[in-house]
Amino acid sequence: MILELDTTSEIPIYQQIRNSIVIGIARGKLKEGDSLPSVRSLASSIGINLHTVNKAYNLLKEEGYLIVDRRNGAMVHLDFSGKEERFMDSLKENIEISIAECIVRKVKEEEIIRIIKEKFKDI
Repeated sequence: MILELDTTSEIPIYQQIRNSIVIGIARGKLKEGDSLPSVRSLASSIGINLHTVNKAYNLLKEEGYLIVDRRNGAMVHLDFSGKEERFMDSLKENIEISIAECIVRKVKEEEIIRIIKEKFKDI
């Protein structure tokens, strides 16, 4: 599994791990049933505290992307039942903040839409 982490970013490492895994699933690099490295193994391989990886895995589990079992470890298991409304509320909030930042920075609506379409195609 390839994670793209930026230690100079303001985005916390656990969130970067979470984001990389979600992007990996969206791009088809990780599929339903795929096993992820153990918390200890991943933490050791990227040189971070195991609690950081644990926090990322727990967040992914809570959001419906993973199932975590003591015997089998973490595995991609997409189960979003009962989580749709919460996701949509979060999506709307994040988009609202991003659009507000774009407006303040004078980014045109057409440019925002172009970027969204471009990113959608990338993934």
